[in-house]
Amino acid sequence: MRRNRNGNSEAEAGPIKKKRKPLRIIRNILGIIAGIIVLFFAIVFVSDKVAGSMEKGRIEPYGQFVEVDGKQMNVRIDGDGAETIVLLPGYGTAAPGLDFKPLIRELEKDYRVVTVEPFGYGLSDETDKERTTANIVGEVHEAVQQLGLKRYVLMGHSIAGLYGLEYANQYPDEVIAFAGIDTSVPAQGGMDQELPVGTFKFLRQSGLMRLLTKVSGDPYAALDYNAQTKEQIRMITNSRGNNGTMLNEMTHIASNFKQAREAGAAFPQSLPLVLFIQQNNAEVPEWAAMHEEQAEHSAHGQLIPMNGGHYLHHTLSPEIAADFRTFMNGLEKKQ
Repeated sequence: MRRNRNGNSEAEAGPIKKKRKPLRIIRNILGIIAGIIVLFFAIVFVSDKVAGSMEKGRIEPYGQFVEVDGKQMNVRIDGDGAETIVLLPGYGTAAPGLDFKPLIRELEKDYRVVTVEPFGYGLSDETDKERTTANIVGEVHEAVQQLGLKRYVLMGHSIAGLYGLEYANQYPDEVIAFAGIDTSVPAQGGMDQELPVGTFKFLRQSGLMRLLTKVSGDPYAALDYNAQTKEQIRMITNSRGNNGTMLNEMTHIASNFKQAREAGAAFPQSLPLVLFIQQNNAEVPEWAAMHEEQAEHSAHGQLIPMNGGHYLHHTLSPEIAADFRTFMNGLEKKQ
């Protein structure tokens, strides 16, 4: 009987060859799939870098820079009213000075509105300093000092409620009132969970974040922003979204909430407080009750439920401004 080079008879070699052929096909298919995946990520990565380079020169400056901790922090100033509002963003808002435009447009009719873009946000520099509540509050206050502001209303969205607690207690002689736009509270549930920082970092570094942002649609499409503002927000989001400073803040969210919760953080009782909140928060059923408790703790507290989403200022800016104006006028009559 004839044998092949391996010493197997031809009868034995036949089945072996038949077994090896499917394996080679599978390996080839897997190789092709791996190659397609590598090519896909390469195209996404290069496209993101090219698009980012092209967009960089098209981002238009707004506001002005003040020096904070040796870096540049961007602040936008609108209106010339006698009273000043210092406006702070929620976590992850890539371009606060543009995102707040509908609200600024309403408030600037009666107030001077100073929108602060913390480090890592908007056109402000990034920083290596840890994003603890104390550091963020200290940096915002330094920006406010650089502008020469002595007395002002502190207004903020979302996580600014957490930072606002620290701020109001640290600088009680400066903050004359706090206005919250669906603001966070220390006791809200779920804030002790570890957030997927690594995933967001990968999405940004790989360029996939730009792709996902594009396919998910424009969240500002149906809102009251002109085409130029929407385009600027889009480019800044692609450029600054999930940068290192923002991701560092994400790593500190759980510890920042824990610290405030364990300290029993509350706004000073004498501080006037007006809280605009979602009327029906399906994800957090106790949302209204927690804010009601904050309002009741204040000698001049008011809770204003509104029929809208978390970004109330995107759709209800005229109503927020009108109710805020009424609240402030009421304080003046009491004095």
